Amino acid sequence: MTSQSPRIYIYKITFDEVLYYYYGVKKEKKYNEYYMGSPITHKWMWDFYTPKKQILEIFDFTNEGWLEAQEVEKRIIRPFLDNKWCLNENVGGIMSLEILRKNGKVLGEAFGKRNGKINGNRAKELGLGIHGLTLEQLIENGKKGGKKIKELGIGVHGRTKEQMDEDARKGGKKSKELGVGVHGRTKEQMSEDSGKGGKIGGKIGGKLGSKITNSQKWMCEETGFVSTFGPLTIYQRNRGIDTSKRKRIA
Repeated sequence: MTSQSPRIYIYKITFDEVLYYYYGVKKEKKYNEYYMGSPITHKWMWDFYTPKKQILEIFDFTNEGWLEAQEVEKRIIRPFLDNKWCLNENVGGIMSLEILRKNGKVLGEAFGKRNGKINGNRAKELGLGIHGLTLEQLIENGKKGGKKIKELGIGVHGRTKEQMDEDARKGGKKSKELGVGVHGRTKEQMSEDSGKGGKIGGKIGGKLGSKITNSQKWMCEETGFVSTFGPLTIYQRNRGIDTSKRKRIA
């Protein structure tokens, strides 16, 4: 191996502005190639601060030298793994407490979501909890909950009429400022909507009124004949009977 041959070495990274440091091992592809470490968790520090590299020990450029360098790296990092200034978070499969906490939180959230979904599906299959209640029971529970909220004076029941009126005024003002809802439509659009609504309302009202009228039973007070309103009117007129002489019986 010449003085210009690639090297295997242990290095330490420090920063001009802060006390943090980082250890690593490097196997060069060519002699003295530029290399300032390969951090993952704290890579932003290399971009934000000014890193400097110090070569601590050089090893033979062989497979044995590479294995020896890796073992030395582990022995150097382990005592500093949970030091607040050490940026190494993993060595030889051993992770720092910070990484373990972060991983535990991520895994816990993922497990909670998955387990919650499984439990929900299982409860539905077994008819447990809310899935074990009938529609009538759910409605009754809703009424009880609403009554309890009213008794405790919380939610909408915890606000005075004046406060709710004020909220409504603020909401209306905000809608006008943002041009949403009715404030987002032109006069022509609202006029057209009103016309459509009137036609639909008329049709619904006519059908509903006809349905109600045709379901009522009326009796002629002179003959006792029973029918619905319209047919009874025709019946009385054909016989010269005063159409006011009737009464509703159902």
